[in-house]
Amino acid sequence: MTNIRRYFKKGNVYFLTHVTYNRAPILAQNTGLLWQALQSMENDFPFEMIAWVVLRDHFHIIIDPKDNNLSSLMRRIKLSFSTNYRKRVGLTCGRIWQYRFWDHIIRDIEDPNRHIDYIHYNPVKYGLTNNPFEYTHSSIHKYFSQGYYSEGWGTNEDPTSEGNFDE
Repeated sequence: MTNIRRYFKKGNVYFLTHVTYNRAPILAQNTGLLWQALQSMENDFPFEMIAWVVLRDHFHIIIDPKDNNLSSLMRRIKLSFSTNYRKRVGLTCGRIWQYRFWDHIIRDIEDPNRHIDYIHYNPVKYGLTNNPFEYTHSSIHKYFSQGYYSEGWGTNEDPTSEGNFDE
């Protein structure tokens, strides 16, 4: 059993990283299952997704869990995804996710901006694209349409070089 204790306080916003077991590259082609899991939990346990990206073997999310226990909420989301993924690929058992997840409490006004940029630059960082706007499994498109990014953002240099927020 884990000794990890997460600090939970209503009103906190969190940056999270979840990684598949043995970094199995299953997420990008099964994003629909992840969305189903998130949406089914949102009906029973309201939360707000602020920014996100889904890569092959991990995903990042900035989330406001509202009144919900963050660990319980994420456990349910991962369990829902795992159940549906096993059905899709014909598995009856086996781990899908690494134990635990990495979390960071957003602390000040600049902290979410750095983490949102990190999330949106992640597909470039992992060599999935040279242009973060070409990657479909990301909230960057919402932020672009709201005027938070210019068209060439993240294509010529790493805008997140000030910090590594990865797992």
